[in-house]
Amino acid sequence: LLVTFFFFPGMEKVIVCSYKKPDALCRLICFPWAGGGTSHFAQWGKLFNSSIEVSSVRLPGRECRAKEPFAKDMTAVVNEITSILLKDLKDKPFAFFGHSFGSYVCYAVAVHLKEKYGVEPIHLFLSGAYAPHSEAFLLMKRSKDAKDEDILEHVQYLGGTPPEFLQNEDIRKHLLLTIREDVRVLQTYSFEKADRKNVFSCDVTCFDGSEEIVHDSEAWLGITSGDTSIYNLPGGHFYLLEPSNEIFLIKHITKCIENAAL
Repeated sequence: LLVTFFFFPGMEKVIVCSYKKPDALCRLICFPWAGGGTSHFAQWGKLFNSSIEVSSVRLPGRECRAKEPFAKDMTAVVNEITSILLKDLKDKPFAFFGHSFGSYVCYAVAVHLKEKYGVEPIHLFLSGAYAPHSEAFLLMKRSKDAKDEDILEHVQYLGGTPPEFLQNEDIRKHLLLTIREDVRVLQTYSFEKADRKNVFSCDVTCFDGSEEIVHDSEAWLGITSGDTSIYNLPGGHFYLLEPSNEIFLIKHITKCIENAAL
């Protein structure tokens, strides 16, 4: 698959690229976790070599889109991202990386691109998430809305959020609202098609923190006819924020992308 990057009004508010590399061989598009913005993955742009340009997806209701209403459902999320990526499909391969909630958005967008347009990433990287057709995911999806205190406790347990953010009332309230809205979006999406084998032909890699609950990563592996692999890295849910793990991710993703782009 070939893509290029053309600018048009609204693109940069949804697909953020802080370190542009016009001569890159491939684009890596990253999908953040629930409540997350573009700040972490935006910095990946300077960590990858010149062959890979990194972009991060920004959903409505956060950062420069804070005044926009949150997406009403997963279909709206998928349609917005897809409409922008399709304008970008011309002469450069792309890969997807999603963490936690971002894995589901990443997967949903990839399925939509494949089924409706016959387009797919050259590699799909899925991190810290249950397979969408697993029993554990279905139970999580059916769970009722939690109390603010329970969400905050879970956020603190998972890590990844600076304590000072949670101590600031305005930031804490917005974070809680954003997480609730992201979880609600997740609950609106049907993964009924996910039990079909070999939706993709690209290679798929799953990452997880070794100290977190098991995410049955093996259940993801039936989604493609391509090669599949699983890596458990030291740490919990936000293992990817650890510098040593980040170095591993950058090197491994680079190797996978460069091999696929040859």
